[in-house]
Amino acid sequence: MTTTPKPELTPTVEELEAQERRLVLGRFTHDDAWALGSLLVELARERQAPVAIDIHRAGQQLFHAALPGSTPDNDAWIARKRRVVERYGSASYLVGARFRAKGTTFEESSRLDPDTYAAHGGSFPITVKGVGVVGAVTVSGLPQLQDHRLVVEALEHFLSRA
Repeated sequence: MTTTPKPELTPTVEELEAQERRLVLGRFTHDDAWALGSLLVELARERQAPVAIDIHRAGQQLFHAALPGSTPDNDAWIARKRRVVERYGSASYLVGARFRAKGTTFEESSRLDPDTYAAHGGSFPITVKGVGVVGAVTVSGLPQLQDHRLVVEALEHFLSRA
């Protein structure tokens, strides 16, 4: 007998906002970017996830990795999702969810070029306590909710080690 996998529950706007409040760092250095990026690579390799991973801080790329199965398209998606975080100061998935909660879509209502901005899951703000959003950690290559969840899981692990 085969069992049908349960559909993934879509997190609410409130749940996504709670993730952002919880996942705040005390600092974020170049070494931290390397450690977080390496952790994401480790998690992705364990799952054989065909993703590209990017970490930016203050306009500078501090980490990038492209795992087997990822493509140049993933880098384009990373840039578009990261720009949403930089513009809105919130996770790309949360920005999209806020538009959907209003009965519309980011593409229909943001008035931003969809070739430049993508409110799809996978980019999460790097927030430093007492400072605010200083950058973004982004994954591309899986369905958007899985991209988002991979980044959140890595940030949770990273914070537990700090």
